[in-house]
Amino acid sequence: MCGRYNLFSEMQAIAERFQAIEQEELLDEPRYNIAPGQNITVVISEENKRKLTALRWGLIPNWAKDPKIGYKMINARAETIDVKPTFKGLLKRKRCLITADGFYEWKKENKQKQPYHIHLSNKEPFAFAGLYDEWENGAEIIRTCTIITTEANELMAEIHDRMPVILTRENEKVWLDGEITETAELKRVLVSYEAAFMNAYPISSFVNNARNEGKEILNSL
Repeated sequence: MCGRYNLFSEMQAIAERFQAIEQEELLDEPRYNIAPGQNITVVISEENKRKLTALRWGLIPNWAKDPKIGYKMINARAETIDVKPTFKGLLKRKRCLITADGFYEWKKENKQKQPYHIHLSNKEPFAFAGLYDEWENGAEIIRTCTIITTEANELMAEIHDRMPVILTRENEKVWLDGEITETAELKRVLVSYEAAFMNAYPISSFVNNARNEGKEILNSL
């Protein structure tokens, strides 16, 4: 699964990296410990234009009666995304890029869990594959999203058996292309990123508490 990540690149750099022509008023400050239930920066495509916007992490399906369901839907499995009723409709029409600089995972070591920071070797920002939806409660509309996960690559398998789907730049184009609705073509990009282009290192348990923030979270042990 993916339950915590970071985004500390400046918003202008993110807009340029993902070729977002439009952007809403977004919180432009480093985030080192992003957790479910918080607003996050994503890229969506509207009328063939990429737009940076904020969505709440934790999918609330439009049919949900209780918004608390979002805390149980922070991730969606790539293997079953086209058969589960909650996700298969969104797969065809509501796909997004969830922007990040790195993410965290915990490795079981004896009776302890050792946190790791994982990022691309070139230290550039990247995108998780995501789905989003809109939930209405009277006049209130809440837009939420989920991160898609897949089997771990060789690097991640030493830490955890799952990892978020990190899209290559070419696959980002496929994922945001509203003209593409074929399940097979979409699922083709939902694979584990090449381990050779990723790094992982152990960090302090300071990251364990979602209320903790700051660049020191990234410090290697």
